[in-house]
Amino acid sequence: YVCSTWGNNHFKTFDGDIYQFPGICEYNFASDCRESYKEFSIHIQRGLNSNNHPEIQYILITIKDFTVYLRPKLAVVDGRIVKTPYYSSGLLIESNDIYTKVYAKLGLILIWNQEDALMVELDSKFNNHTCGLCGDYNGVPIYNEFINGDASYNSITYGNLQKISKPNAKCEDPDETQALPSCDEHRDECESLLTSSAFADCRLRLNLEMYIQACMQDKCACSGNEDSFCLCSTISEYSRQCSHAGGRPSEWRTRDFC
Repeated sequence: YVCSTWGNNHFKTFDGDIYQFPGICEYNFASDCRESYKEFSIHIQRGLNSNNHPEIQYILITIKDFTVYLRPKLAVVDGRIVKTPYYSSGLLIESNDIYTKVYAKLGLILIWNQEDALMVELDSKFNNHTCGLCGDYNGVPIYNEFINGDASYNSITYGNLQKISKPNAKCEDPDETQALPSCDEHRDECESLLTSSAFADCRLRLNLEMYIQACMQDKCACSGNEDSFCLCSTISEYSRQCSHAGGRPSEWRTRDFC
């Protein structure tokens, strides 16, 4: 099972909910939340790059007794910069110009494109034991993430709850009252992009509607500024998730598109 975040602050939980959360603090992305012995935690911090697009600035991973700090093209283990591939008991870090990957024997694979997109795959032994932006991994969408007992949260409130409090961090919580715009005028364009023949093998493997909604939000947020980030990040994620589900998307990028 996979949790991911990409593009314009989109998140997809282990249980399949897709939501947007634009926070720029350090957050618990996914952690083992059992009381007694926590096997791992993953924190992320986002910021805006020079083009004003959100991207992940660093990822902080603890696995049993190791701490791994990742930035683009940099891996630090227990405070020491390491060369990749780096191998140590039960931990492998690989990186190239496009991806950084971390494999942990305890049942975790992390793949980061060194920009906006991060994907974490967890062993099913962590079912019902995780917390963070990726949710509780109990197999039930919405429940215990956005509905907990009698309380229901919107995605901003839920995201703010995952903040790691650091004494001197200067970052504002996103406003919980802001409503997301309705982006219906972009539905046709998003639908035709995501149902193109390149993705024929993906249709039955993924929940297409969720990606159409994410694409519509992207189009709204970019308000006419048609750079590749606005259009391509959700389509790239759809393609990655399709491959991950065993599908074979064909080449969808062209010289003029993405």
